[in-house]
Amino acid sequence: MSNSIVLATAPIDDYATAALAEFGTLKIAPDIKEATIAGMMDGVVALVVRGAAPITAEVIDKAEALRVIGRTGVGYDTVDIEAATRRGIPVVYTPGAGARAVAEATIGFMLALSKRMVFFDQQLKAGNWKSRYEMQGGDLDGKTLGIIGLGRIGSLVAAMAKPFDMTVIAYDPYLTPEEGFARGTRMVGLDDLLRQSDFISMHCPMNPETKGMINRERLKLVKPGSYFVNLARGGVIENLDVIDEALRDGRFAGAALDVFDPSPPDTAHPLFMNANCLTSPHAIATTAGAMTRIFKSMSDDMVAILQGRAPKHVVNPEVLRR
Repeated sequence: MSNSIVLATAPIDDYATAALAEFGTLKIAPDIKEATIAGMMDGVVALVVRGAAPITAEVIDKAEALRVIGRTGVGYDTVDIEAATRRGIPVVYTPGAGARAVAEATIGFMLALSKRMVFFDQQLKAGNWKSRYEMQGGDLDGKTLGIIGLGRIGSLVAAMAKPFDMTVIAYDPYLTPEEGFARGTRMVGLDDLLRQSDFISMHCPMNPETKGMINRERLKLVKPGSYFVNLARGGVIENLDVIDEALRDGRFAGAALDVFDPSPPDTAHPLFMNANCLTSPHAIATTAGAMTRIFKSMSDDMVAILQGRAPKHVVNPEVLRR
């Protein structure tokens, strides 16, 4: 396989590098533009997809030798699964590998927002000791947490919120009230969740049903002074304007965003000047432990495909039965 290539849209760790070295020379794309990736697909047998790299039908059709696509993380909305399936190419992903890191980051964002950690840090460093009299932080204790999407991550967030004595409600159209109760939550409709929650946390997948679900009309329902956290996908929010508006008129006391659409975002947007908005470049949950588990799960499954064995986690298992 001396002419074969393993292409990654961003750097991968030593374990994945060593595991995939048997199957081709590793190359890292210089950027995640569709044209760049498509232009590098000649001879690629394995494609590692990180971040928001668009793996479209055009990219896949350029890869005549492609045998497997590996996606870091649980979200695979940037990969054209239909095109991959049509070509008989398995797409492996890593559900659960980074779930705890995302859940911990969610609680961290909630604490940082409510306790005004960034504000007080900046004020003290500026010499303003009197800021302790100018603003008070809030508590998680006794507040209602609304979780949108009660899968692996949402369920972990619900469990982590319990020691803070939070009331947890959730919206997930794929779960029954009994299933929600078993995960420590009370299931409600989306509009009711927005009305009742002091903290709103997004953990749903990105799909046609969830695209833009947090929009200007729905945000008219939220409780004034509530907090909004999104570690799901940027596209579940209509646009940055609606978050900025809710912050400016007090419906949101704070917001924390780790994901954006497009990605990276235009940081000239007024939202990024708002002191009550915390942001991260889709990095708040890419901890050392989480990435070790993610890369191992993904590369092990990619190697399984390349060796003719069954992977543990595959998005389109029908291609394996052909």
